[in-house]
Amino acid sequence: MNPRIRPALAAVATTLAIAAAAPAFAGKTLDAVKQRGSVKCGVTNGVAGFSAPDTQGNWSGLDVDTCRAIAAAVLGDPKKVEFVPLNSQQRFSALQAGEIDILARNTTWNLTRDASLGFHFTTITYYDGQGFLVPKKIKVTSARQLKNATICTQAGTTNEKNVADWFKAQNIPVKTIVFDSFEASFKAFFSGRCQAFTTDSSALAGLRNKEAPNPDDYVILPELISKEPLAPLVRRGDDEWFAIAKWVPNALIEAEEVGITQANIDELKAGSKDPAQQRLVGSGDDVGKLLGLDKDWSYRAIKAVGNYGEVFERNVGPKSTLKLPRGSNNLWNKGGLMYGLPVR
Repeated sequence: MNPRIRPALAAVATTLAIAAAAPAFAGKTLDAVKQRGSVKCGVTNGVAGFSAPDTQGNWSGLDVDTCRAIAAAVLGDPKKVEFVPLNSQQRFSALQAGEIDILARNTTWNLTRDASLGFHFTTITYYDGQGFLVPKKIKVTSARQLKNATICTQAGTTNEKNVADWFKAQNIPVKTIVFDSFEASFKAFFSGRCQAFTTDSSALAGLRNKEAPNPDDYVILPELISKEPLAPLVRRGDDEWFAIAKWVPNALIEAEEVGITQANIDELKAGSKDPAQQRLVGSGDDVGKLLGLDKDWSYRAIKAVGNYGEVFERNVGPKSTLKLPRGSNNLWNKGGLMYGLPVR
């Protein structure tokens, strides 16, 4: 090696090492969240399993737990979240205008949204697909039997475009009726205005269980006509907040991988010798400083809502009213697609 090059390479290596160890600067969103004392989280007007209020106004759901985990990591308290209900048309403009800090609202990650709206998607929290709900009385067992049927859906969603694309590709004529709100669309279906209703399959299960006059009178057809990777979004231009919004839900996934739960996290914090567990419970290497947070950021997030498996089970899985199987949302080493990036 040229002797003049060696010192230059050494200087570059030193610079990179210092940069890797340096704490992150707080971004403007994190500063605003800390000053306000809460995370403003954009959610649905009510989708069972993901974000829905009860009669007392208490929110629950998979997206809700994502926001609570971020509040726990950043502010030390999972209750310090302001939930802002938004319909499909409002959600993007609210994030663009700074009315919310994060949008966690059953939103599909696709190229158009990723590249043209000024947002960053963070971590996929649910792998979904669009399906169809129909009354049993019409005796349809496949979406391919919906020739000339009327189909209710919501405007401003990927569902509307997916229906048009799929039936066009199948050369099956249908009539789609779109509504401005999710509630208006499913109420029209249950009133008999449409022969089928289409949205993400997870939401179909919730609608059948909670909104149908008699759930046994309806069936979800077997076809999934799309890929719907659901993920929270943040505004571009604030890399520090983007990193936090990305790594908090990712930490919940890795916590499940390495066996950390709400029940055992304190025991592991006190005595675990596993480096991967130690980093997540705050007793090992301090990776929080790289996010502009303290050493216990992921400990608080997991302690608040549990690992990803616990979040899934409670909100959409066996312990919920939806009772959805893990399927694609199982861990990668159990046949699913959930893969936690290394927190190290």
